[in-house]
Amino acid sequence: MATTPTDLPTNARSARVQGAARRPNGAVVAVKNVFVAESSTFYTILGVTLFLVVFGVVMVLSSSSVEQYAATHDFFGAFTRQGLYAIIGIPLMLIASRFRVATWRKYARWIIVIGLLVQALVVLTPLGYSIQGNRNWIKLGTFTAQPSEILKLALVLGIGTIVYQKRNKLDDWKQILIPIGLVTAASIGLVLFGGDQGTAMVMMILVFGAMFVGGIRLRHLGIVVGAVLVLLPFVTMASSSRSSRISAWLSGCTDTSQYQDLCWQPVHGMWALASGGVFGVGLGNSKAKWSWLPEADNDYIFAIIGEELGLIGAVVVLALFVVLAISMVRIIRLSDDAFVRTVTGGVLAWIIGQALVNIGVVLGLLPVLGVPLPLISAGGSALIMTLVAIGVVLSFARELPGKAELSNRDLPRTNGALR
Repeated sequence: MATTPTDLPTNARSARVQGAARRPNGAVVAVKNVFVAESSTFYTILGVTLFLVVFGVVMVLSSSSVEQYAATHDFFGAFTRQGLYAIIGIPLMLIASRFRVATWRKYARWIIVIGLLVQALVVLTPLGYSIQGNRNWIKLGTFTAQPSEILKLALVLGIGTIVYQKRNKLDDWKQILIPIGLVTAASIGLVLFGGDQGTAMVMMILVFGAMFVGGIRLRHLGIVVGAVLVLLPFVTMASSSRSSRISAWLSGCTDTSQYQDLCWQPVHGMWALASGGVFGVGLGNSKAKWSWLPEADNDYIFAIIGEELGLIGAVVVLALFVVLAISMVRIIRLSDDAFVRTVTGGVLAWIIGQALVNIGVVLGLLPVLGVPLPLISAGGSALIMTLVAIGVVLSFARELPGKAELSNRDLPRTNGALR
């Protein structure tokens, strides 16, 4: 005779009812774990980054269209390339954000070795070639790239690994400064050998940021700062064009004989900013981009932003970088991992420091250094590697303390006990 549910013992019926009640909840929890909310810091960094990238593609189109048409009869050449770089870089950023912290620590040594080898190919072999006096590019057929951008990420990961391994020996300067000094000297030395002082300056900012956040003692940092101050004049004067640009900047471009040469770009960049006023002349209506301002879509794109979108547009860009910086500082404060803090500090110093250097050049506060505005200026290597670096920081944000507790609040509870 068939057994009906009512014929089952009471305990069995109770077990089936409880099991049936738990299964739907278990499915809900499984789905929620797939789409579990990352920390708010994760989404803030991701949102600001995506906005700056899209904004940068639009500004590259606006600032480059005239020059592109004059050169190739195609208004959209630079815009198409920048869009392609964004399409490559954003997925790479998202892929990087899925790696665990332990994975980055494991492969940091190999990344720094690869970065040094590729940069050595630029300065020591015929594969490298120069642009405006800087031998900082590698060319394979029609493919070109700037390996120093890879070296930035490699350097910050390398310093992070050293600090993590020596985290209990931070008082011993030999244990810290010697390995970091060797890696830094090799990296920056290769970049300077190619004549790119602007990138070398950004890398020094990156190193100081990583070391400071990583917990290196201030007296040890003071030794490094002193060494840099001693070497800086020699590095600067080693290039005649570099020293000429600095001399023109120090004179305030008051020498009329320099107007057509060294002072052309900074003067027209300042004029572009001034003509924008508070509200700007409107997107696409820049006059400076009509062959008046060199590198309008790259080093001086902030001048076009100020001209077309005015003071308001320029302040919004600055505010977005501030939000990015605050979000990274939050990761540094919440993490108890020396590697995470050091690498995040280095990436923060890299992106924000480079942005401040670029804007300082446009405002006339610094001599012309050829440093692009991160996430906005035209350029494939810079955009892709900056996005990958942000992806590394996003991977840290995914493992911030407290995320597990956030997920556990969604699990079913009975009598206060976790099921």
